[in-house]
Order: sequence, then structure tokens, then C-alpha cells
Amino acid sequence: MTKKDYSAKDITVLEGLKAVRKRPSMYIGSTDKYGLHHLVYEVVDNSVDEHMAGVCSIINITLNKDNSVTVQDDGRGMPVDLHPVYKRPAMEIIVTKLHAGGKFDNKSYAVSGGLHGVGISVVSALSNDMTVKVMKDGKVYAQSYSKGEPKADMEIVGKVNANEHGTIVTFFPDNEIFSTVDFDYKTLATRFRETCFLNAGLKIIFNDLRGENERKEVFHYEGGLVEFVKWLNKTRTAIHQKPIYFKRESNGTVAEVAIQYSDSFNENIQGFVNTINTIEGGTHVAGLKSALTKVINDYGTKKGVLKKEQKLTGDDVREGITAIISLKMAEPQFEGQTKTKLGNGDIKGIIESMANSALSDFLEENPIIAKAILFKATSALRAREAAKRAKDLVRRKNALSVGSGLPGKLADCSSRKKELTELYLVEGDSAGGTAKGGRDRETQAILPLRGKILNVEKSNPARALSSEQISNIITAVGTGVGDSFDISKLRYNKIILMADADVDGQHIKALLLTMMYRYLPQLIEGGHVFVAVAPFFKIKKGMKEYYVYNDKDLKIKLEELGGKCDVSRFKGLGEMNDEQLWTTTMNPKMRRLKQVSIEDAVEADETFSLLMGDAVAPRKQFIEENADKAEIDL
Repeated sequence: MTKKDYSAKDITVLEGLKAVRKRPSMYIGSTDKYGLHHLVYEVVDNSVDEHMAGVCSIINITLNKDNSVTVQDDGRGMPVDLHPVYKRPAMEIIVTKLHAGGKFDNKSYAVSGGLHGVGISVVSALSNDMTVKVMKDGKVYAQSYSKGEPKADMEIVGKVNANEHGTIVTFFPDNEIFSTVDFDYKTLATRFRETCFLNAGLKIIFNDLRGENERKEVFHYEGGLVEFVKWLNKTRTAIHQKPIYFKRESNGTVAEVAIQYSDSFNENIQGFVNTINTIEGGTHVAGLKSALTKVINDYGTKKGVLKKEQKLTGDDVREGITAIISLKMAEPQFEGQTKTKLGNGDIKGIIESMANSALSDFLEENPIIAKAILFKATSALRAREAAKRAKDLVRRKNALSVGSGLPGKLADCSSRKKELTELYLVEGDSAGGTAKGGRDRETQAILPLRGKILNVEKSNPARALSSEQISNIITAVGTGVGDSFDISKLRYNKIILMADADVDGQHIKALLLTMMYRYLPQLIEGGHVFVAVAPFFKIKKGMKEYYVYNDKDLKIKLEELGGKCDVSRFKGLGEMNDEQLWTTTMNPKMRRLKQVSIEDAVEADETFSLLMGDAVAPRKQFIEENADKAEIDL
């Protein structure tokens, strides 16, 4: 069959739609804003699949004034002929039956995007109203649906030129299902940008017609992954302007890789499978890492830069790397905390073999770039050895101060049931003392921090890991970092950052989060990192006290209480007594905690580099664009 052959006989049906509305989270992950945006991704992924099949070049996506979404592509258009088994138009089968489509036999589509692969039928089931139009064979076919059911039969509603083709989908999310139906422009724009980077030549035109000021962005990158790594490095200084790039194919799996090193001390390797960001990595990322370590070691030994007994570790060769590995494959198997970790066992060997060959060729053909990378890696080796000596000194110092080898200022908890335990990282000795007095000693441990920790974005690992405060945090957490990271040694189920609600407190949170993201990202991915929300104000009326967390809550509470009230603002956690701190910020029954997550690893890396790095101009622009969100807690 050819790519252009796509008809009703290619549609396979696995089951109906009955369970979707009853348990939507099973199909789209959640019914909050993440699930809401997932609806858009499912529709857009169908159009991207057409691009990957070589039959679509432009996707128009519009957020309409009435909060509906329209996605239009110039692909082949859904099949509209009668299905041979169900005797209904194939378009209706695709939209109204779960797991119906042309992607289950690997004929109509060699590969397809989408994380859960639930398809457009789930979008139909979770929409109050949805209309699909197909331009095909000079005609426009249309059918409308409500909550997964057809409103009427498919009909021909117009004519087009014989060479016009494609699909137009417009849907209204069901506000009885979703906690919000307000789409976030930036979230969607980030996804569409990544999609175009990963699919060279694809153009996405994104329009937002809501509000007074309409917005429009066009994403189109002929350079694909090469442009992607350059874009990711825009806040860093590259040590070689020409990125390493290769594309190889093996047994139907296509691997595309772009790499560029910068003067940064951090590693940023992003993995994608069929355009899905595998934020937890997987076998494809592991294969690339193994190849990098082997090839750069072999090259260094061959050129006499490394002595025979010297070996660069994975951390050495990846310091300052920005890399994208994009796989297109037929049957990805996802696993992990967020189901975004590639688990196909054979992929590691396939990628390693491809990358070994491609990287070796590149280094031999580009000796100047190879020399720069090797110099970067050997500098990292020397820094790592210095960091190890510094860490050993700190460990010996801690071992002398407390028998357990834990930081001397750590007030540990008594429970050995890890799932119940919490470690509070508390700003300042004063607040730390109050927290120690107010805590639940059985389950809550306290580690006071003296002032602001080192900004790891501007420090090499030797300096960062030899910092006493950072070393104390890592020691208290127990997992180690880098190649020695072991989640089974995590000593506390929750790591809670607790700082003042003022500007300095927010800065301290940002520094701590940067350290966590760069050195302990697995804790964030595993859902172990939280931010405690401290109150801004105390209201006293008569003998009763109330605590509120922002200006908006203060206004509401004062109106509710009425009459004369005394309002005082907390300047810091240290101003509270033990009971106040317990009541407002530490009592599990009353406190407010915000779980830290990495929704998009690409955006997270960009944001941390931008805010905590050396590039001033883009940071200024970011602050100006986001100043109205300054009161939102981290």
C-alpha cells in the first residue's frame, strides 16, 4: 500500500467509549489543566502523524473567542467511506469509538505520536460539542458530536478544489468534566515549538483570538534538531558553534541526535520518542550516554590526551552538554513515574551502536571541535577529583561531629517508617530553632540553612559539592548525586523547602530549587520535593487569631470578619513562636504545601539557566514579561 492509500478498511476498532466519561483521568491523566491541554495534544498529534507520514506540511491551531479550539491540517483527511464491518462512515468510527484508527497495524502510519495513544475519540467523549470537517476528493464532509455521540449522520456540506485536502477539528471541552476550561497560551506554545523542532519542515501557525490583544506565533524550523540545541543554548556560551548532528536508521527505528557543548557546568540531555518528551529518560538516553563516554575516552586515549590509566566518567563527558535525541519508532513502551520513560530493552544497544559510529566519525572529521570537547571533559575530570577530595573532607568533619555522619545541625526525626517522614530545609538558624520546637519530632526532621546557598548555575561541581551547606543537604537526603544516586537510600519521603514569604525568601527557594533540579532531579520527578507556603499576615480580632497567605485572602477575610481587626505582617518565619509556626506552616492537617514537578524538562532547563545564569538581557526580558505573576509562589 502507498502512503496516499488510507481508507475505511485500514480502521481497526478495539472497544467502545463507555468508560471515558466515567473515569476520564485513566485516559488523559487528570481533569485539571494538564488533562485539558492533553485534549489539544491528541488532536494535534493526529496532524503531526500525517506530517511524519509525509503528507502534511502546515497545521493551523486557533484558540477561539468562545474558548473552543480549532485544529486544521493539510493532510490526507480522515477516511469518509463506509467501514467494511460497522457499515458507518470511517470518520464516525474514528471519532466515536475508543482505540479506532489507522495506527494499530503499522501500515497507514509507520510511527505515531501521542503519549497515551487514546486518540481523538476521547476528545470527542470529553467535549460538549465537537465538529469534524474533512476536505477530500473535491468535497467537504462534516459531522458533529456531543459527549462522544453523533448529533446526526455525516453529510457533504460544500465543495473545494480537487487538490485541497485535510481535516478540521473544532471542540469545546466539557466544563462539567474539567476543573478549568481556560487554555494556557504559553503551555501550548512550548509544546508546538518543540513539535516543530522535532519535525524539520513542519509549520505550525498558532493563533489566540481570546481577550483584547490577539496573539499569533509561527513555528517553523528547517534546521530541526540543530536549531533546537542552539535555541536551548541561547542563554549560554557555546564552545563550538557547529553542533554535532547525525541521523541513523536501524530495523525501522530512526534516531536523530544533535549535540552542542557550552561553558555551562550542567548537563541537559532531552529525549523524545515520536515527539513525546521522555522527561524521565529511558533506554534511548542511556544508549547515547554510554556511546558518549566510550567514544570520547577512546578519542582522548588515541590522541594521547588521556593516559592509559585515566578514564573520563559519564559526568565528565557530559558536563556542559546540551543534547537532543529524537526517536521515531513503531512500538514504544513507556514506564516510570509519569509514564514518560522509554522502556524498550533493545533500544539501548541499537542507539549505542548508531552513536558510537556517528560520534567517532564526527570527532575524526572535526578535530578542532573534538579538541574543545576533550578539553572541557578533562577539566571536568580535574574538578571532579577536587570535588571528591572536598566532599571527603566534609564527610570526615561530619563524622567527627555526629556519630551517624549526618550534619551536626540536623534535628532528625525518630520514626523509621520512611513513607511518614519529612525533612524541612529551613531558612536561618532563628526559624530553624522555632521549627525544631514546633515540629512533630516523630516524623519531621529540621535542617537549618545559614543564609543563601551557593548558586549552582554559576558554579562548577567542585565548588558546589564542596560547599558545606549543599554537602549537608545531600548528606541529609541520603541518596548521593550523579552516578552514585540511589533512590533506595532516600531518608525522607518529603523534602520540604521552608523560607520567608518575602523577596529574600523567594530567592532562597529559587536557589534551593536550582540545586535540586541540577543535582537531585530524580527527587522532583519522583514527587518528593515540596515548598511550604508561609503566611503573610496575622489578623487578630478579640481573642482569636487568623492567618492569611496573600493580599487577596486578607481582603476576603477582613470583609468576612467585619468590625475592627488588628492586622500584622510577618517579616519572617523567625518572628513566629513554636505554636504559630506549627499551626500555619507545619501541621499536616492545616498547612499548605506545593508539590514541585517538572512538566516540561526543556522549559525547566531554559528557565533555570535564564534566571540563575549570566545572560542579563534575556533575564530582563523574562522578568518584564512575567512581572504580573511575581506574587505567585514558586
